[in-house]
Amino acid sequence: MSKILIIDDEKAIRRALREILEFEGFEIEEAENGKEGFEKATSTVFDLIFCDIKMPQMDGMEVLDALMKANSETPIILISGHGNIETAVQAIKNGAFDFIEKPLDLNRILITIRNAKEKTQLVQETIQLKKTVKRFKGDSIIGETDGIVHIKEMIQKVAPSDARVMITGENGTGKELVARSLHDNSSRSKMPFIEVNCASIPGELIESELFGHMKGAFTSAIKDKKGKFELASGGTLFLDEIGDMSLAAQAKVLRALQENVIQRVGGERDVKVNCRLVAATNKNLQEEIKEGRFREDLYHRLAVILIHVPSLNDRKEDIALLAEHFLTQICNDQGVVRKAFSDKAILELQKINWTGNIRELRNIVERLVILCGTEISGEDVKMYCNKK
Repeated sequence: MSKILIIDDEKAIRRALREILEFEGFEIEEAENGKEGFEKATSTVFDLIFCDIKMPQMDGMEVLDALMKANSETPIILISGHGNIETAVQAIKNGAFDFIEKPLDLNRILITIRNAKEKTQLVQETIQLKKTVKRFKGDSIIGETDGIVHIKEMIQKVAPSDARVMITGENGTGKELVARSLHDNSSRSKMPFIEVNCASIPGELIESELFGHMKGAFTSAIKDKKGKFELASGGTLFLDEIGDMSLAAQAKVLRALQENVIQRVGGERDVKVNCRLVAATNKNLQEEIKEGRFREDLYHRLAVILIHVPSLNDRKEDIALLAEHFLTQICNDQGVVRKAFSDKAILELQKINWTGNIRELRNIVERLVILCGTEISGEDVKMYCNKK
């Protein structure tokens, strides 16, 4: 449900707008002057703001300027009964999404809301895409060994469904690439792919990260915040290293999966969510269950489909393909002339015990690109990849 703030000093206008928008299913908050509206807009997350121009204390233009300086990303629609073309042009230049004259037209309001929501979604998708391209530029699931072929076949079968997936494997094997491939090949591919690394978030903050929080829920909660479950609604939520999640957070995740609702920290209202959940871990969750560190009921909710990613030591035949892939990628990124591995260099790479898996291989290839000549030899690998 979208949340809209109406800022107007005329009670009749606020009431009329509220009745229209609540009938359309929106959640509404009101402010009777610009100062109150600015305070609410900076302490609560809104999907859209309607703001009158002529108001006491702070007029609409001042509210707009203040919100722009506060880096607000909420679309702001200015409304006025004293508008003209110059006012409308200035409002748009200053950052308003649109300008609507009074008396307000219902169809114009609804079309503007729809356009604002589409723009917000497009901006979020663009931000997510830029992050994806920056982090995974050129990456894909590379390999021809039986284990990798099996994973690719599983992705093709499972991705079109909404089945939850548990991905297991050692650190650095590429579990996140499997999760992303599941998303990219699903009907949710145009919606967000949101990742949470459960191991990197302190236990006392994991619930706020996943479910969001209300203003005042704890000392640093200065405004309402949406959690990852809400942000991923319609798309895929990837919980990496879920074996490190606290039991308290596990209980709330279980409820979210059972009922498709969450509650923000400090909140009492249920929020509906609709996201596909994919989890990954480097731990043996069966052992974690025996030791009382992981909920068995949550495991069975998550592990509808199991995909195991083999270690690099179990797929050494793929090292040549992976090394060539990273070599091309790194040379392009660094703007250096394309280098090449000799046959002996590949043989030496295959002899290494890859405890850090594919992540370690990429680091080694980058080191060789920086330190070696046009052709990387077996002796180069021995010299620069000594792990003793």
